Amino acid sequence: MTIRLYDTGARQVRDFSPLVPGCVSIYLCGATVQAAPHIGHIRSGLNFDILRRWFTYRGYDVTLLRNVTDIDDKIIAKAAEQNRPWWAIGYENERAFDAAYTALGCLPPTVEPRATGHVPEMIEMMRELIDRGHAYAAEGNVYFDVHSYPDYLALSHQELDNLRQPEGDADAGKRNARDFALWKSARPGEPSWQTPWGAGRPGWHLECSAMAHKYLGTAFDIHGGGIDLIFPHHENEIAQARGVGDEFARYWVHNAWVTMSGEKMSKSLGNSVLVSEMVQRWRPIVLRYYLGGPHYRSTIEYSEEALREAEAAFARIEGFVQRVTELNGEPVAPAGEVPPAFAEVMDDDLGVPQALAVVHTTVRQGNSALTADDKETAVARCAEVRAMLGVLGLDPLDARWTGPSRGDDLHGVVDSLVRMVLEQRQAARARKDYAAADALRDQLNQSGLEIEDTPAGPRWSLGSR
Repeated sequence: MTIRLYDTGARQVRDFSPLVPGCVSIYLCGATVQAAPHIGHIRSGLNFDILRRWFTYRGYDVTLLRNVTDIDDKIIAKAAEQNRPWWAIGYENERAFDAAYTALGCLPPTVEPRATGHVPEMIEMMRELIDRGHAYAAEGNVYFDVHSYPDYLALSHQELDNLRQPEGDADAGKRNARDFALWKSARPGEPSWQTPWGAGRPGWHLECSAMAHKYLGTAFDIHGGGIDLIFPHHENEIAQARGVGDEFARYWVHNAWVTMSGEKMSKSLGNSVLVSEMVQRWRPIVLRYYLGGPHYRSTIEYSEEALREAEAAFARIEGFVQRVTELNGEPVAPAGEVPPAFAEVMDDDLGVPQALAVVHTTVRQGNSALTADDKETAVARCAEVRAMLGVLGLDPLDARWTGPSRGDDLHGVVDSLVRMVLEQRQAARARKDYAAADALRDQLNQSGLEIEDTPAGPRWSLGSR
């Protein structure tokens, strides 16, 4: 068994070989908390949640660090716009991100450090970079000299001379317009921290290099994030970390965007779909299926139709699990191992679309067994389905999805009302008033419910939109 991953730096799929046998260390660029998360933000966390689960299934001890950027230009601008403290903006949205990750079934990270809690580590890193000739102080700012690091842009495969000249900072003391800020000097009314080079606040890139060094050491296995972070953020992280002598990340794994009308989902473009709104309209497990189902390196073009298709596809899986549970009299325990075909595609650069195809094939086999009254085979297929869904975080019988949630109280009320109607329908059928029975069923269907007659009696579920 060898897990293979696409390495952005190598531009190819590589065999994964951990630094420490049996262990995997992952740094994932997390939220910049200037606003509540849309589904494009959460896709990255969800993709790496599946990667983490697969490593765990394969027997690895996984350490996942996902940082929080709780101070930057956008947060400061939002604070001024709303006339609120910058830290209140950050903390409010940090909690919104946590709620979104939890709603979509993401496991909590091993550690989730905030940028503002690691200024001492940033100061030490800047001091080391200056001593080594990679950085310099100017007018209260500290900049990284990109010409001092010959491998700059090796990740994104660009040429330094071909980069567009950045705008602004013309009078900020830069030696070269393409040098980037490690530390920004204090401005009136903005938060600041004291350093040997004056008061100010962190540059965006410095925090990640400093936190990765603190928690994961001088070298770690995988650095992850969205493709939009490759340049400049990840390039600058590499320059800083290697500038102080760290090996840093050995594999670079990037997920693609969620787009609307071909454009990256973005608050600034007004085309974002907030997670807090989406979970009011769609079951969270369906959203997870929708966002986690495509390959992590494939762009997802958002549409209501695609979500309805995902809902219908997951309903077929869930319906099979429910039918076998009813037939068996209790939930079927997940199999100890996933089918070999599932494992093979998951090992190959996290092939979730192909893995879901294996799930659906197994469901069809199980349904055929149910039709043939072959309980033993149906139960065996259900055990395999639950094992595969468990790895993907999609097992409908997992406590994460069956435990208390925002809709439980309403579900109980609806269930009681639907049961009353179903009892009336059963009574109509018993007296052979089939027209009345069909009318009651049609009314339930028009309300968005699907009714299935089973040996144990009628069962209802939410229909596809």
